Amino acid sequence: MSASLVANVVLSGLLTGLVYGLMALGLSVIFGVVRVVNFAHGEMMTVAMYAAVLLFGAFKLDPMLAALPVAALFFVIGYALQAGLINPFITRPEHSQFILLVALATIITNVMLMVFGPDAHSVQTDYQLDSWAIGQIIVDKARVYAALSALAATAGLFAFFRFSRTGTAIRACADNHLGALIVGLDVKHLYALTFGLGAACVAVAGCMMTLLVEVSPSVGPSYTLLGFVIVIVGGLGSMPGALLGGVLIGVSEAMAGLFIDPSAKSMISFALLIVVLLFRPQGLLGRRT
Repeated sequence: MSASLVANVVLSGLLTGLVYGLMALGLSVIFGVVRVVNFAHGEMMTVAMYAAVLLFGAFKLDPMLAALPVAALFFVIGYALQAGLINPFITRPEHSQFILLVALATIITNVMLMVFGPDAHSVQTDYQLDSWAIGQIIVDKARVYAALSALAATAGLFAFFRFSRTGTAIRACADNHLGALIVGLDVKHLYALTFGLGAACVAVAGCMMTLLVEVSPSVGPSYTLLGFVIVIVGGLGSMPGALLGGVLIGVSEAMAGLFIDPSAKSMISFALLIVVLLFRPQGLLGRRT
């Protein structure tokens, strides 16, 4: 097995992992601030993938451009979902929140089955089969564009939380809920903004994933599970950890497909999860609480 083949596989896994990281970033942000585990995360991503497919079919809109209106729509949906449905459950026992979001995931999956059927759908852009040759390294254009878009969205989210007043207020809510209430912050509004931002992240990731894979209603639960694996490996609630976890899972899946069997990808991901939980239960970049 040549070194160039291994390098190609690692690069492909790295680029895919950046998109994974953006998907998991939305899950991590929501948990880090709202302390709610979104069991409908993968289903929301699947809806975003279908939205990109529909926009491409109707208007020939490239998924990278479709990510903008889809993300805006998902931000509004996420805000309304948190404000109208999830906020009343914030103070209830955790199992009530779990049941609520599992029920939401089930509803979304079945609605997609009714609307789109069980068959897989995809987009076919002009550059999906194109690549760049750098020596013996073959760089897939679609993966590069998807990864760069994911990095741009991630950088924008980091900048928002770091430099904006609203982002600072959201971080204050995450650090000290009671203190945020005492100083007069509208915590419920900030929670809704956070859920909206998490939904926008998963929308962009979903649009990028349509460049790489087909979409069907059945993929939603697998993406939810993948998101959990990534954020636990990186550190639940850690934004840099979500990105690192996505890259590690993307590369490990690619290497498993090369050295073992493509069907062993999930096995390797869960093996990595077990190792991290054994030696660093809070995740690679997580903090002990």
